[in-house]
Amino acid sequence: MTASTLPTRAGRQRPAQRPGARLRRWKNDFGGWAFVLPGSLLVLGLSLFPAGWALLLSFQKWDGFSPPEAIGGGNYAELVGDSEFWDAVTHTGVYTALFVPMSVLAGLFLAVALNRRIRFIGFYRTAIFVPFVASAAATGILSTYLFNPQFGLVNNVLRVLGLPQQGWLEDRNEAMFVIAIMSLWGQAAFTTVIYLAALQDVPVELLEAARLDGANRWQSFWRVVWPQLSPVTVFTTIWQVIQSIQLFDLVYTSTRGGPLDSTQTIVYYLWEKAFRELRFGYGSAVAYVLFGITLIITIVVVVDGRRRGQEAF
Repeated sequence: MTASTLPTRAGRQRPAQRPGARLRRWKNDFGGWAFVLPGSLLVLGLSLFPAGWALLLSFQKWDGFSPPEAIGGGNYAELVGDSEFWDAVTHTGVYTALFVPMSVLAGLFLAVALNRRIRFIGFYRTAIFVPFVASAAATGILSTYLFNPQFGLVNNVLRVLGLPQQGWLEDRNEAMFVIAIMSLWGQAAFTTVIYLAALQDVPVELLEAARLDGANRWQSFWRVVWPQLSPVTVFTTIWQVIQSIQLFDLVYTSTRGGPLDSTQTIVYYLWEKAFRELRFGYGSAVAYVLFGITLIITIVVVVDGRRRGQEAF
């Protein structure tokens, strides 16, 4: 046995690791961490630190100028009896109930329509995705002009068709529905792309076997394709629920919570308390209640999906 070899369990001999090789491996590891560390510190600094500071503020009373005052769970106790906050929760729930099913179904329909080999299919797919990359603020401003009760394009079309005109964003019974439509225009592209990728990943052998068994297109989709899309549906539902609960930009650029606070969502209510009324402690408490609501909904959907065998995570 030489110094350059070592015995193994099988009786074989392998070369001993040289100090130079070990040094090169350390250098490679160090180089990798040198590239990753700045980004990791940035992510941690922009996520963990604000989250910890907000948690601390939620137990304090602070206006951003005077010294913070520790009040324990006073902000959370006030939150429980705040009718304005619960109205915001209700408005957010209504928006979620309107937006999430529409976005998932619209994405599925568009993905099925785009999962074909036709001329200019690349152009159609690009056109569908363009609204998703557009600014939400620009979408809100554009939609404000479209749904303006006086000179908006939608009411002009209704006038030409002889149909009754609507108040849209100025009607408290219609404003949240209009915002859901505005969100659908941009966010349906996301679910479309996800479903389109999932459709292209469905095994062709399964579809051919269903066709040989005499299944028509609808039966093939419902019995073969849809079960393959179930995990994707769970994922898109969770994602869209989280996005809907965090709705702020469209409300800010279109209605500012009106009319009569009928479109005031949780995040918009948080913004008003923290940055307009300078109640940063109370706003932080609202943020953590929002985090708890999002976490509970996510856990419920994931657990239900796993029970049904539709795991997405």
